[in-house]
Amino acid sequence: MLGNMALEPMESRSWHAHYDEGVPVDLAFEDITLNEYTERAAKTWGDRPALTFLNCSFTYSELNDKVRRCAAALRGLGVEKGTRVAIQLPNIPQAIIAFHGALRAGAEVVMTNPLYTLREIEHQWKDADCDLAIVADFIWEETLEPNRAKLRPKTYVVAHIPDYLRFPLNLLAPLKLARAKPKRYAKVKPAKDVHEFKPLVEGAPPTPPSLDVTPDDIAVLQYTGGTTGLSKGAVLTHRNLSCNAQQIHSWFPKVDPGNESTLICLPLFHVFGLSVGMNWSIWSGSKMVLVPNPRDIPALVKAITKHKVTLFPGVPALFNAINNFPGVENLDMTSVKSCFSGSAPIAKDVQEKFEALTKSTIIEGFGMSETSPVTHVNPLYGTRKIGSIGIPVSSTDSKIVDAEDDSKELGVGEEGELLVRGPQVMQGYWNREEESAEVLAGGWMHTGDLASMDEDGFFKICGRKKDMINCSGLKVFPDEVDEVLMGHPAILEAATIGVPDAERGETVKSFIVLNEGASLTAEEVEKFAREQLAAYKIPRKVEFMDELPKSSVMKILRRELRDREEQQG
Repeated sequence: MLGNMALEPMESRSWHAHYDEGVPVDLAFEDITLNEYTERAAKTWGDRPALTFLNCSFTYSELNDKVRRCAAALRGLGVEKGTRVAIQLPNIPQAIIAFHGALRAGAEVVMTNPLYTLREIEHQWKDADCDLAIVADFIWEETLEPNRAKLRPKTYVVAHIPDYLRFPLNLLAPLKLARAKPKRYAKVKPAKDVHEFKPLVEGAPPTPPSLDVTPDDIAVLQYTGGTTGLSKGAVLTHRNLSCNAQQIHSWFPKVDPGNESTLICLPLFHVFGLSVGMNWSIWSGSKMVLVPNPRDIPALVKAITKHKVTLFPGVPALFNAINNFPGVENLDMTSVKSCFSGSAPIAKDVQEKFEALTKSTIIEGFGMSETSPVTHVNPLYGTRKIGSIGIPVSSTDSKIVDAEDDSKELGVGEEGELLVRGPQVMQGYWNREEESAEVLAGGWMHTGDLASMDEDGFFKICGRKKDMINCSGLKVFPDEVDEVLMGHPAILEAATIGVPDAERGETVKSFIVLNEGASLTAEEVEKFAREQLAAYKIPRKVEFMDELPKSSVMKILRRELRDREEQQG
């Protein structure tokens, strides 16, 4: 790995003049692991609510007790310092317990999307050399158990969504979830090296193992996509994640530690939900209000009003959906004070309508898996520039360089590649030294995004150097989709792009050339893709063509396809 990108004291930058009062240019970081700050949260806010999920709630003392027991249980299953542990769970209490329990046991965590297909799971867990996986029961029954011989982990811990619910939901929920479509509850058949989460954790002692875990030890392999279609793990240390939590916290100087309530609806497997949702909440002693399905807008609205949510990390599609929820204007949602929007640009009318509805402030920012994730945010109280990603956070530097020559720094208003450096930047990609050296060349994180900076130091994303598609904040890489589609016997070639979508920001469209004499419908393409790709990656639009545009060296020109889409309106 290439090491931390911690900065010397920051030189003066144009954006420093726009920091809110109380936000430091250089942050005096606490040299602390995630393990230490969960312990500190229990000592500082022990009797305060840590999380709530339906009719279940834990104080910080209770949460820490379960984290300690989880760590002891995992050690009993052979987890040692450096063991990779996969976690594939929705936003339920077990996800938080498992994440911090695994870290307390010395493990390196691999967060895995619950929507992944077998093919995607198999690649990620094999690439990371995962020895143990903590998974949801319905995933175990439908995908993992039937294919256990193909998968890298030898030991599994299976969690049920209702595990920690109280009466009567502990009795009613299993019945309802078992009948749901898709099914969300399954019984676990006894098997070697397969354990149920709650009995395993509750049966372990509340004494965490004594381990020498340092801030520079690896905490998470955060998998992100690649232009080749193969996902790769961004190596994030305890220091990377701890520093980013502190940077986020410093950006909100009026947050009242121990007295806030944060809506956790962004998935915890995603770095935005992990850091801005969970990690920042624990750092600041906020109550985490867990909602497993961010598309369940009635549940989101109910959670906000019932729990008096004050902090809301979200994406534009969520704010827009709440704006349009029937009867929302008759609800009191004024408990919401501050919202952090990322993953996609937010429309001005969506922002203004939500702020009028809640009397809150939405600040748009930028980040990526490789940066823990937050690097840029608009000021909360001072100048906000709607449509921009804001300014670099404390102890973070940024610049725009020529997209073809990173030694050439560009001036105000010029469009080029966005580069970032700071203590939140990853160590590199897991087992990919050449790619790591390339993306971290010269001590700067090369984001692959095209951007410009104005005279005040506010940055704006102009496009993407890569062909990544952004569907509701989830990344889709065209090469992966094309590879799957071209596995169909009727398909000769495929080229996938992102096209504008009112709800998702972008959606997936694939252009397909069929083999001579073959026939295929768009519905058949979607059905085939659904077997091998997570739902958000499936082409929602399909267009059949006689041939795809290519360069002189036979490279498919996606830019021409995008231009064609724009011209057709």
